[in-house]
Amino acid sequence: MPVEFIGLIRTKPVSELDGPPGTISDNIIDPAYVREFAQAHEQGDFDRVLIGYNSSSPDGFGVASYAASWTEKLGFLIAHRPGFVAPTLAARKAATLDHFTGGRIAIHIITGGNDADQQRDGDWLDHDNRYRRTDEYLNIIKQIWTSDIPFDWEGKFYQVKKAFSDVKPLQKPHIPIYFGGASKAAVPIGAKHANVYAMWGEPIAAIKQRIAEVKAALPPGKTIRFSVSLRPILGTTEEKAWERAKDILERVVELRGGQKVTSSARPQAVGSQRLLDFAAQGEVYDKRLWTPIAAATGAAGNTTALVGTPEQVAEALVDYYDAGVTTLLIRGFNPLQDAIDYGREVIPLVRAEIARREHHTVSVA
Repeated sequence: MPVEFIGLIRTKPVSELDGPPGTISDNIIDPAYVREFAQAHEQGDFDRVLIGYNSSSPDGFGVASYAASWTEKLGFLIAHRPGFVAPTLAARKAATLDHFTGGRIAIHIITGGNDADQQRDGDWLDHDNRYRRTDEYLNIIKQIWTSDIPFDWEGKFYQVKKAFSDVKPLQKPHIPIYFGGASKAAVPIGAKHANVYAMWGEPIAAIKQRIAEVKAALPPGKTIRFSVSLRPILGTTEEKAWERAKDILERVVELRGGQKVTSSARPQAVGSQRLLDFAAQGEVYDKRLWTPIAAATGAAGNTTALVGTPEQVAEALVDYYDAGVTTLLIRGFNPLQDAIDYGREVIPLVRAEIARREHHTVSVA
């Protein structure tokens, strides 16, 4: 299966090298930067870019709409938390944008693993009930996207009567759904609804285990793809790549007052907990998966890195492909320049190697 590359765009130039969450104002929008950032990904042969979500970030639908107006083929993966926009309205918003972008959007469902961030938006449900709500939410959204007749829904979290939308997605049968969640409550919901199940950058053995767990939860006859998110750190030599990685770590720790996250500050999100556990057990896995930045930041997001030359990083990414991953989300600590470098130095190598393997498979068959 062809590999899909996803980057990440924000509305101003910022990363962990500018300070920890809470000290960076992320709601400042620089339109020129968004335009340049999106175009860099398109020119770098990325398939999509993720537009993230938290309780204080700019609206992802608006960001996608603006960035799409400055690009021609780049896709947009819009992170979306169920529970704050009615599912009927969310379905119409997404279907409308799908038409105006020429079928270039996908929705990344982030149910939410942090109570405090949920509560800033007025959500007081506990973790497992949030996933139960997500199940209902996606049931309704997919019916709105596909139903030719009005329908009723009577659930625990939503009740609608004669629900219907005149606007249907341009993409058929519906807009692709990506899904993130590492907890036991997340797996059956993601397996049921997602086209792509997203994971953070764990060691390959752990990724294989998680893929098996999700596949075991799939409804009969359903197929699903898998994504892994990683932070490549490149150098012209392996030595220079590791020097750069250590410089990044020193800067991250310095901006946090010289303190790494302690066990008392352990995050609620299971995905973050998993990254911290791997970091506690070792700094390097599978030759170049590097965990110390996850440890330094409390694994607030995808914070495990692949360190090496472009050829070495490409080889490591292909290893994830061999493990069953067909979507690779890569973003850097110097976001714009790293995206340019990935497009020039890494993505062509990975695509060429996978195309070579596909050609060999066809030839053998």
